[in-house]
Order: sequence, then structure tokens, then C-alpha cells
Amino acid sequence: MIILLKLLLAHLIGDFVLQPSSWVQEKEQLKVRSWKLYLHFLIHGLLTAILLFDKALWYIPILVVILHGAIDLLKIYSQTGKNRVFWFILDQCLHVLSLIGIWLVITQKTPDILPLFSSVYFLAIVTGLLFVTQVSALLLQVLLKNWSKELDLPKKYSLQQAGKYIGILERLFVFTFVLLGKWEAVGFLLTAKSVFRFSDLSRSKDRKLTEYILVGTLLSFALAISAGLFVNWVSKI
Repeated sequence: MIILLKLLLAHLIGDFVLQPSSWVQEKEQLKVRSWKLYLHFLIHGLLTAILLFDKALWYIPILVVILHGAIDLLKIYSQTGKNRVFWFILDQCLHVLSLIGIWLVITQKTPDILPLFSSVYFLAIVTGLLFVTQVSALLLQVLLKNWSKELDLPKKYSLQQAGKYIGILERLFVFTFVLLGKWEAVGFLLTAKSVFRFSDLSRSKDRKLTEYILVGTLLSFALAISAGLFVNWVSKI
């Protein structure tokens, strides 16, 4: 694992420590015409060579430069202003996967992932994660649609799609706590959200808004708890 950790460390230093925001902006504007783009690739190769410090692995820094460059170019030419977050996450995931692939080549390991995908517990967790992130968000949107129209809340006082992402993170926490059997953590999370929401409710003095928030919160928690209980039940069959 020491080799994989060195590869990951080199990536984190190269992408987040030794890459100023001005470089990122110039790369996105000039693309392949930016000399900082190629310097960024070389820095990753140099960091990898320094951390590995093994003449027998001379080809690894070269491989890192090629793969990192290909992934970065894919991101630069594919992302737009609207999907920057998506491409940032995808970019980092591809980098990590490429490093894992290089590590497997170095160590000559052959990962046997078929048993993982045939595991009932693994498939149940994946299903549960999909439910609490995507499916639940759509269900809540449909169930609360009429009430949200009735409230007609001004969007300028809220960050764009912030509520959606807060709900997803909230359900992920609840889902995880249920899987771990930490019911007290679920209660703490519900209490914490109530405290944060108290100031909004006390200022609004709007009974409809209070009811809307309570119903939405309880439904969100109920869906996440149901998903967690389902996974635990399936794993015991």
C-alpha cells in the first residue's frame, strides 16, 4: 500500500498545493496554448519520481504524466460554466482510478471484483444510496410540489439548488447512521437541523412555512431510515 499512498500523495500535492488558481484559469482559457498546462503535467511526473525514488520504476512518472494530461484535457474541453462541479468531481475520480490502475501494474495484482458485485450486501447498499440521493429527491419534489407553489418563496433569498444538496447530504448521513446502528446520531442530526431552522421559523411567523419544513424534514428522514432498514434486513436474509 505504500506505493499507492505515494502516488496519491503526489497527486494531491500536484493538484491542490502546487497549482495556483491563476494556473487553472489560464488553462481553461488558453487550453493547449497554455504553457502552464504542460508545466502542471511535468510537476506531477516529477513529484511521482521523487516520492517513488526507484530507478526500476522509471516508466511510472511518464505514465502518470500521460494519463494525467489526457484526463485534464478531457475536462478542459468538456466542461462548461454550468457543469464545472460535475467535471471537477469526475476529473478527480478518474485521476484516482488511473493511479489505482498504475499501482496494480506495479504490484502485478489482479483484482477480483466479481465477488464484490455478486455480494447481496454490496448491491443492497448501492441500491440504497441511489434511493436516498436521486429517487428520494424526486419523490420529495413531487410530494411537496403543490405546497411549495402555495408558499411561493422568493428564490433570491436562497442559494441555487442548495436545499436539494442539503437534503441529499442529510439523507446520506441518516442512511449511514442506520446501517451502523447509531440511532442516537439520527436524533442528534434531527435536533441540529431543528435548531438551525428555528431562527427562520421564528422570523417568518408563517404557519404554512413551519408545516412545510416539518413535513419535508420528516419525509426526508423517513425515506433515509427506510432505506437503511431495508439494507440491514436484506443483509440478514
